[in-house]
Amino acid sequence: MWCRSQSTPTASSWTAAAACCRPDLGLALFGCILRTGLKMDQITASTLLKCLCYANRTEEAVNVLLHRMSELGCVPNAFSYSIILKGLCGNSMSQRALDLFQMMAKQGGACSPNVVAYNTVIHGFFKEGETGKACSLFHEMKRQGVVPSVGTYNLIIDALCKARAMDKAELVLRHMTTNGAQPNTVTYSCMIHGYATLGRLKEAAKMFREMKKRGLIPDIVTCNSLMASLCKHGRSKEAAQFFDSMTAKGHKPDIVSYCTLLHGYASEGCFADMIGLFNSMKSNGIAADCRVFTILIDAYAKRGMVDDAMLIFTEMQQQGVSPNVVTYSTVISAFSRMGRLTDAMEKFNQMVARGIQPNTAVYRSIIQGFCKHGGLVKAKELVSEMINKGIPRPDIVFFSSVINSLCKDGRVMDAHDIFDLVTDIGERPDVITFNSLIDGYCLVGKMDKAFKILDAMEVVGVEPDIVTYSTLVDGYFKNGRINDGLTLFREMLCKGVKPDTITYNIILDGLFRSGRTVAARKKFHEMIESGTTVTVSTYGIILGGLCRNNCADEAIILFQKLGTMNVKFSITILNTMINAMYKVQRKEEAKELFVTISASGLLPNESTYGVMIINLLKDGAVEDANNMFSSMEKSGIVPGSRLLNRIIRMLLEKGEIAKAGNYLSKVDGKSISLEASTTSLMLSLFSREGKYREDMKLLPAKYNFFDRFG
Repeated sequence: MWCRSQSTPTASSWTAAAACCRPDLGLALFGCILRTGLKMDQITASTLLKCLCYANRTEEAVNVLLHRMSELGCVPNAFSYSIILKGLCGNSMSQRALDLFQMMAKQGGACSPNVVAYNTVIHGFFKEGETGKACSLFHEMKRQGVVPSVGTYNLIIDALCKARAMDKAELVLRHMTTNGAQPNTVTYSCMIHGYATLGRLKEAAKMFREMKKRGLIPDIVTCNSLMASLCKHGRSKEAAQFFDSMTAKGHKPDIVSYCTLLHGYASEGCFADMIGLFNSMKSNGIAADCRVFTILIDAYAKRGMVDDAMLIFTEMQQQGVSPNVVTYSTVISAFSRMGRLTDAMEKFNQMVARGIQPNTAVYRSIIQGFCKHGGLVKAKELVSEMINKGIPRPDIVFFSSVINSLCKDGRVMDAHDIFDLVTDIGERPDVITFNSLIDGYCLVGKMDKAFKILDAMEVVGVEPDIVTYSTLVDGYFKNGRINDGLTLFREMLCKGVKPDTITYNIILDGLFRSGRTVAARKKFHEMIESGTTVTVSTYGIILGGLCRNNCADEAIILFQKLGTMNVKFSITILNTMINAMYKVQRKEEAKELFVTISASGLLPNESTYGVMIINLLKDGAVEDANNMFSSMEKSGIVPGSRLLNRIIRMLLEKGEIAKAGNYLSKVDGKSISLEASTTSLMLSLFSREGKYREDMKLLPAKYNFFDRFG
């Protein structure tokens, strides 16, 4: 060793100083030491190992540890090993670290693994997703008599929380306190974040209270985590209360706190609260950044309030905050959705001029805008631009979505233009694309064109699937071309495409609606024999079809048989059967079925009450019908305009003018208005020559004008 004095720096101090700032210089200095033949002490050797690890030369570090240190005059110890373990785990080489760890254990003595060594390797395995190996090492640690530290427990709890295994994390927390290790802020922060992420807010709040009871002060990250979970679950008002209490207790909210609550308000449409919070930021010393402004812009844009969004966009720049690609993407997407493509392109060109490169999201939104609003030439130009810039162009899934959207809106010709664009740019339509286009033509009744798409599929080698055939069969049936639908169904079977429940349901419904009851029965038996699943929807179609075709008694027999088989009926089926029972004068059975609805786990809806009321009125049971209507209102069901008009007409026709007047008072001209048939009936009854002209005074005053006509 060098001769040392207080004024002369040692080799270890030089090497340590170099390693702190420049590992490369530390290694160079180490080379000089070797050339002079000097020996090293533990500090110098440890610093060398750190230098090698910082320089990502971990294998060399392992070689020095295992072979060179003894040559240089010092013996490796647990600290030396821990340096290498940390280096290996930091480079995602935790298995290699475990091998070295096991060598430590075999050597024993000064090299015996301590709690730091265990924690290092356990942490490494967790980082690499090797939870099993990490937990095994934790159990081995306890078997070897090494007492886990608070840090050890925190590693385990954090990993379990991230894996959403909160029950196991709770178990480790209890084990931790039982063994005398006191949970700290990190422990509780992990637990709170884990529960909050899962939306288990009660448990998160409980942990928060327990944390404070122990005298631990939650940090801002923990507070933000709890707030984020509240906002995510639509509880921004509670998040705001927590925000206020946090501020009152001396926790200064940071920019993340504000962003979290602003986003919560935005998601729930609480614009006044959102702007109020935004305005309070400046007075609380928090400068709004790009994230904050983008949240506000996005909130307005998503609700079609683009002009308000642009006011925020302008204010943002006036405050010296530059919009980023996300901000521009939000604005461009909003303009594109609304068809304001000139404005969208203006912002697109502006961002390019400012050196902000449009990403895939920007291109997709503006291309979608041009596709939906007739700018196919520009859309194609933008796709080419993406390709030239090396940006992945929109795939067939994207274009299929656009085509499907247009078809659902009845714009099948526009959708076909997009389809042609897809092939022009070299994209290959898949079965979903073809199915969307077929569905579009079926919806507008252009069955011949829909069938041509089927032919086109086969030409380009795309195999039609069950959805293709079911869509076409449904189109034929809904357009009254029953025989064509059945012919296609047979062709489908010949080609080896097996019909599913939906296919059979389409055919059964079509046959019943066209009055082909015998054919429908035959098809149902065929469905059962083929082993196709019969669902509640299938039974609903059959029962409804039988009732519509004057086979109510047969429907009731089937219904009762299904009941003995414990089939769970829908409320729609029960409504159908109540009406059917009334139709064949089995009134008591109908009333009994109505009473048993709640017992079957269902709730009567407006249609249920409507069926009962109309049938009671037909039987002349006006008071019973009134009581049924009151029951409906008490259950919170608001009667629709159609039902109310029908009740009014039936009462007027029966001469129940006063009672009809009570229902007329519910007509507000907004959600409920008089239908033309109701107005026509009233005109005939209350005009100068009308049958009930003298009873007009029993109606609400606003209807007294009818006597002017005649």
